[in-house]
Amino acid sequence: MDSIGRSKASQKVTLVGAVIDFLLSVIKIFAGFIGNSGALIADGIHSFSDLLSDWVVWYAAKHAGEAPDAEHPYGHERFETVATLGLSIFLAIVGTGIIFDAAQRLSDTGKLSHAPWLLAVAALSIASKEALYWYTVIIAKKVKSDMLKANAWHHRSDAFSSVVVLIGIFGAANGYFYLDSIAAIIVGLMIIFIAWKLGIGATKELVDTSIDAEDIARLHTALSEIKGVNSVHSLRTRRNGHKITADVHVQVNPFLSVSEGHIISVSVERVAKDCVEGLSDVTVHIDPEDDDDENLSYENLPERAQALQILHQALKLEECDYQIERTQLHYLDGSILVDFYLPLDYLQTTDAQEINNQLSSIVGKLPGYGEVKVYFS
Repeated sequence: MDSIGRSKASQKVTLVGAVIDFLLSVIKIFAGFIGNSGALIADGIHSFSDLLSDWVVWYAAKHAGEAPDAEHPYGHERFETVATLGLSIFLAIVGTGIIFDAAQRLSDTGKLSHAPWLLAVAALSIASKEALYWYTVIIAKKVKSDMLKANAWHHRSDAFSSVVVLIGIFGAANGYFYLDSIAAIIVGLMIIFIAWKLGIGATKELVDTSIDAEDIARLHTALSEIKGVNSVHSLRTRRNGHKITADVHVQVNPFLSVSEGHIISVSVERVAKDCVEGLSDVTVHIDPEDDDDENLSYENLPERAQALQILHQALKLEECDYQIERTQLHYLDGSILVDFYLPLDYLQTTDAQEINNQLSSIVGKLPGYGEVKVYFS
């Protein structure tokens, strides 16, 4: 599913949840006042608070599907991550509130009226919120959204709280006032545990935690088996919303053409995406040698324009006036290797080895320069 379709699906399920939350909150608060049930009134207020989380999820789903822009060149998927973290905090607050409310109700009881209607409203809330949970979690799995999964569990936490209300109303109607409080404390702890799991996952994503070690090992092996890849190093991964990004350094033959090195990088990207599900972006760095080697340093070597100027001046000072058609530089082993390309006509009058020795002698005097090779064409 593309980003636009994914965003629309997320917004739709969130809107449905918001409408149901609004209707349930009105019904529960009204019934709670009529039946003198503080628990049902609190549950209705709880449902009203869900509208805030629904709005957060809808807003994040709307923006997470937007294309990358100047301010967010890597996309907007992290909107989902932030929303998931926010929902986890909200769930933790709700769970804590349920526990404190249950503790207070242990010593504060009241007589109910219209108990059958109160039980019916609580049962309606349980059925509605459980249905919302399954509807939301199915869409969350379809679009691979942790944010929607968090909201799905929020719906289920509401169903749990309504179960507490149902038990409380039933117990109060039969004289066992402590049952709803004990159940409420258990449910509150469950909600806090769910919030902790969601919050840990979102936090890991925000601090760029890598994917599982087994997946990285499998990816490393797959990339190492690509023809033309001599070795793989500096493989890094991270999650970005429902997507995974990676960057990797692959070492190839240092004398390949730029275009051939590019083709190898295309193969690396293709194999990586086939190997790891959800991997959407791969940055491939082509290395002619292992750049993790601390003994290799190029900080003091001149770049191409300056390096050619140094060569030209050295040849001029030595009165070496060969017609050099092309010069190719190779930055390897901490030095500059030089390939000179001369016209084939030189071989009619001069020995190739003599030319190579002469140019090697001149270049060998220059600091930072290494082996010289001469080609005729």
